[in-house]
Amino acid sequence: MKISFIGLGIMGKPMALNLLKAGHELRVYGRHPEVLEELKAAGAVVCASAAETVEGVDAVITMLPNSPHVKSVMLEDDRLAEKMPRTATFIDCSSINPIASREIAAELEKLGIEMLDAPVSGGQPKAVDGTLAFMVGGKQEVFDRFKDVLGAMGSSVVRCGDVGAGNVTKLCNQTIVAVNIAALAEAMQMGQMCGVEPQKIFEAIRGGLAGSTVMNAKAPMMMDQSFEPGFRIDLHIKDLNNVVDAARAVDAPIPLTQSVLEMMKVLHHDGDGGCDHSALLKYYQKLTGEALHH
Repeated sequence: MKISFIGLGIMGKPMALNLLKAGHELRVYGRHPEVLEELKAAGAVVCASAAETVEGVDAVITMLPNSPHVKSVMLEDDRLAEKMPRTATFIDCSSINPIASREIAAELEKLGIEMLDAPVSGGQPKAVDGTLAFMVGGKQEVFDRFKDVLGAMGSSVVRCGDVGAGNVTKLCNQTIVAVNIAALAEAMQMGQMCGVEPQKIFEAIRGGLAGSTVMNAKAPMMMDQSFEPGFRIDLHIKDLNNVVDAARAVDAPIPLTQSVLEMMKVLHHDGDGGCDHSALLKYYQKLTGEALHH
C-alpha cells in the first residue's frame, strides 16, 4: 500500500522502517534530516511538507505525542484531512484521550474518511523488532482491510470495538504497566533492605505468578541503574492524565493509578521525566537513600 507516515520519533521511525521492510510504499516528512536520510536509504519517499505526503495514498498513519498534536496535523494547522484522498483511511497510532479520537473521527466522517485508532504497547524495543501489540478501534471492515498493514509492525493486532475503543484499551494497558512497575520497584527495594540480593529475588519469582513481561524488561534496568528511555516517564504521565480524564467522565475509581501518577510527577519535578518509566525506582531510592544493586 501507499502510506503517509507522520511522526518519526522514538517509536515512529522503527515502525516506518518495518513498513518499508514489508514492501509498503512510504511517504514521509519530518524535521530531523538524519532520520529522513535513514528512511530514504531504506526506500521511503521524503516529501517537502506534510501535505505532500498524503498525495494519492491509501492510508495516513500518525504516531504523535498527544491529542492536540493529532488534531493539529489532521484538522487545524496542517489540515491533512482536507488534503488526503477521500478513499484513504486515517490510522492514528498515537496514545491519546479516547474522547479526542471520537471527536476526530466525527470530523473525518463529514468528509467521508474512515478512521482507526490503533495505539500500541511494547515501547521502543518492540517497535524496532516489529512485535508491538496494537489495540484497535473502528469498523470491522476497515480493520480487516488494514490488519496486515498493522501486522507488519506488530505481533498482535486486536479490534477492541468502534473508534475510541483502541485508546480506552491502551489506557487500561498503561494503568496496568504503571502500577506493575511501581510494585516491582517497591518490592525489590524492600527485599534488598531486608537483606536479600535483588538478583536472587528476580530469579526466584520471575517464573511464578508474580512474573511478567514488565518484570523481565524492567528489573534488570533497575538493578543496572540504567534508565535510558524505552518509554519516558513524561509520556507515561501524559497517558495517566488521560486515564484520569476518561475515568472522571464515567465516575470510575482509580486510586492506584492516581498514586503512581503522583510518584511520576515527583520524578518529573526532580528532572527525571526523560528517563525510562523503570526510573520509578528512583522514587523509592529517594525515600530510603539506598540504591538498588545486583
